[in-house]
Amino acid sequence: MASFAQFLGRKVTVQYRVGDVLLPASGTFAADSGRSIFLEQHVEQRGKRSYFRWEIPYQYIHKIEEPKRSPSHLSFPKSPLPSRKAPRLPQQV
Repeated sequence: MASFAQFLGRKVTVQYRVGDVLLPASGTFAADSGRSIFLEQHVEQRGKRSYFRWEIPYQYIHKIEEPKRSPSHLSFPKSPLPSRKAPRLPQQV
């Protein structure tokens, strides 16, 4: 089996197989045991910090990739865009 240690510490997106379904998972690549990979995702909800960590065995992995990063030279407007009103639809009689 392949080793995925080159992703250690990086944010990754993994597609893995559960039965006949491919499911996505994303998080930080936390560990590679040689038989499974471990992803970790930190979450803050209602002021409480917690994390999820899950194991995906090698035989279920379909694809691992690093998410594409947006170019740092892009800037976003500092003020909100003016709101647009939705066009009125004609009423049916």
